Order: sequence, then structure tokens, then C-alpha cells
Amino acid sequence: MNPNSSIATAQGPSLGELALVFLKLGTTAFGGPAAHIAMMEEEFVRRRGWLTQQEFLDRLGAANLIPGPNSTEMAIHIGLAKRGWRGFLVAGCCFIIPAALLVGFIAAAYVRFGSIPRVGGILYAVKPVVIAVVAQAFWNLAKSAVKNIWLGIIGALSAAAYIFHAHELLILLLAGIAATIPLWRNLRSASVFSFSLPLAPLGMNLVPPSNALPFSLWRLFLTFAKIGSVLFGSGYVLLAFLRSDFVDRLHWLTEKQLLDSVAVGQVTPGPVFTTATFIGYLVGGVPGAVVATLAIFLPAFFFVAVSGPLISRIRKSPVASRFLDGVIVGSLALMGVVAWQLGRAAIVDVTTIIIALVSAALLFRFRINSAWLVLAAGLIGWSL
Repeated sequence: MNPNSSIATAQGPSLGELALVFLKLGTTAFGGPAAHIAMMEEEFVRRRGWLTQQEFLDRLGAANLIPGPNSTEMAIHIGLAKRGWRGFLVAGCCFIIPAALLVGFIAAAYVRFGSIPRVGGILYAVKPVVIAVVAQAFWNLAKSAVKNIWLGIIGALSAAAYIFHAHELLILLLAGIAATIPLWRNLRSASVFSFSLPLAPLGMNLVPPSNALPFSLWRLFLTFAKIGSVLFGSGYVLLAFLRSDFVDRLHWLTEKQLLDSVAVGQVTPGPVFTTATFIGYLVGGVPGAVVATLAIFLPAFFFVAVSGPLISRIRKSPVASRFLDGVIVGSLALMGVVAWQLGRAAIVDVTTIIIALVSAALLFRFRINSAWLVLAAGLIGWSL
């Protein structure tokens, strides 16, 4: 860990520094939430020392317990921790805006030319780098998170449950409960339960009407705000929500347009939820893109604003603190399984094996900034 961590944490970065770092991450963070969180760990824990490993892990656990885009919520949590409410807004917006602008430009090209610009070569080379970045972050975070054998067992069981398709939220809740078991035999009074965790809303089902509904910016806003408020899980879960609303219920998109929208959100840097920007542009032009982007990300700001101040209170309660430890190892288990699944799809031949191994060596041995590796791999992919 950075020896100046306590000094940096005490003084805190300026708003300008916070903005620049998150603008960089929003421009170079390919690979989805697991990769984004890995890059944040590298940037804020090991390179800059703005957070300790435990502070980072506590916020990761909190982000996984609320609906919405986890990596964006991590950005908002970090901004709130370092610069209060102004940092809360600056960090979240600066992480979202670069990706939203890029996706908006791609949407404009898509509307004009009817296809997505070719990015296959770039992704071919960048994905192995992303796997190396996630592996490094997973190793570093696990060393701090797995504090005893029991937490290690919980992490292993969480990974197994996720492999067998258990719901992410159920895994995290059970991991948190399991982590409190060692306390049970020592409890002599109910006072240890004085802190209770608020439960986030788990979702809602809307019955699709038989006929297509007329387009309006207000209906677009409400639809994406609902998705941002109730969605847990990966981009594949997002696909299911989007299909239900925009293809089956509203009939505003075709199946092909929906799949192209999700593909753009997956292959561009920054939050996967910028898929909303693409869809908003398709159905409502620039105003639609702006409204859709605001609507899907606003719930994340709300949930972090509510849950962020509770983190310090959680650590003061024995049961709540153990619960959070369990949620953290459960979150890391999910991250590890996702990295393994992505790795099987990304590392497919000799070239990608070499890229992954060289990236891992540079990260683990020389601690090179992952952004440079992503850019270098992108250039290699472009040339290929």
C-alpha cells in the first residue's frame, strides 16, 4: 500500500484532480464493471493512496447491495468520501460523460449508416489486458477482504452458487448472514442488533399493453428511471429489462436495434448503462439521448446519497460489520467468476495469450498504469 495513504486520505484531492482522474477512467475503462472497479482500485488505493484497501472494500460492498451500475456507484461513493457532496456530483458525472458522448456519436453514425463502426480488432486486443487488470485487482482486494478461513469458505461457496446461476443479490445477502454466524454463540443481549440494514427495492413487473405506446420524452424518462431503480446484475440482465420494455411493451425498437444498442454499451469504455444513451438517440434524437442518460443514472446518485453516510455506522456495529465483511467476499467471488468467464471468451489464441501474460507481468511486477496498456492494446488491435 502507498506509504503516504494516510496523508493523502486526510488532505484529500481537489475537485479538479477528482474530475481529471474520473474523466480518464471514463475514457479508458473498457471491459464492464469488474474491469472498472479493478482500475479504480489501482488508481485510488495503490497509485494515489486516496483510500485504504478496507475503505475501498467497504464501498464496494455497499455498491453491490443497491440496484444500479456498480462501477458508477463506486465512482460516486469515492467522490462523496473525498470531497463531500461536490465530489459526489463531480466524480459520477465525469465518469459517465465521456462514455455517454462516445455512445452518442456512435448512435448518430448508426442512424446515418445503419450499422455499428467496426471495433472488433480493438476489442480483440484490449480484452486480454482487461482480464489481467481484473486479476491483479482481485488478488490485491482478496488479500485484504479474506480475513479468516470462514470468510474464505464463504467466498468459495458464493462463487460456486454464482456458477450455478443463483441470483447475485441472494448470494450477497446469504454471504452477509453467514459472516455473522461466529458471533451468534457469543451474543448475550439484543443490543448488538441495534443497527439494521435498509433493504433496497427488489423490482417491479409491468404488464405490457397489446398496442404500441406513442413516444414521449416523459415516458422515456420514466422507463429508464424504473430500470435504473430496480436492476441488479450484469449487462445480460439489462438486456432482459430493455427487451421487455422497449421491444415487447413499447414497441419502440426492433430486436436487431436492441442487440446493437447493448453491443455498443458493452464495447465502449465507461458504464455499460450508456446503452440508454444509444437507445435514447434512436427513439428521440439528441433530446432522447440526454433524457435517457439522466434517467438511468439518477437512481444511482440517489441510492449512494442514502447509503454512503451509513458505511461508518455499519463498522461500529459488530453484527453489521461482520455482515459487510461477508458481502465484500461475496462481491469478490462474483468478480472472480465474471473474470474467469470473460477470460475464456477473450483469451482464445497465441496472440491474446501473449497480450494477457505481458500485461499481467507489467501490472504485477512494474505496476504500470493500466490505461497505458489499454491504449497500447487498442493500437495493436487497430493495426490488426
